[in-house]
Amino acid sequence: MEELNLGKKIQKLRIETGLSARKLATLANITPSMLSQIENDQVNPSINTLRAIAQVLNTPLYTFFKEGPTCSPIVHPDDRRMIGLKGEPDVRYELLTQDMRGSIEFCVMVIPGQRSSYRDIQSHAGEEVAYMLAGEAVELDLDGTLYRMEVGDSVRIPANTPHVWNNPTNVPVKVIFAITPPTF
Repeated sequence: MEELNLGKKIQKLRIETGLSARKLATLANITPSMLSQIENDQVNPSINTLRAIAQVLNTPLYTFFKEGPTCSPIVHPDDRRMIGLKGEPDVRYELLTQDMRGSIEFCVMVIPGQRSSYRDIQSHAGEEVAYMLAGEAVELDLDGTLYRMEVGDSVRIPANTPHVWNNPTNVPVKVIFAITPPTF
């Protein structure tokens, strides 16, 4: 897995914003100790933690994943940039392209059994198209209406539509999705 240096990027933005580590931690609802570990790249924060930090820093989440150009346009599974650690019981998102510089974002979301993509229903500015790649079933709460998806099913989620993905089974679910413009 390629190193993203998330912690250094967060620390740089925090300092540029003029926030102390303690203040950022408080506003993001994490402990100062956790923020210190994140900034020192000792832990890989969850998507929910990164969203909270990005919101406090008033920056889009994808800012943390911007990188310079890579040598090859091919992205091998072991080289994917991701949030969350392989093997950890948390939702993870893997970037399927080499960087975030294009006009579309392409990712795979892996939801462990009995987990959800977010704690609360969320929306984002980009239009999203998703395809269920693996697992038994996933439930999509789309603006208050619950839809059940199985392998091979796909869905278009209009921009700014509140939604949350829930895995009601014990089997991990993989959903491939594209968002335009990139908003992750």
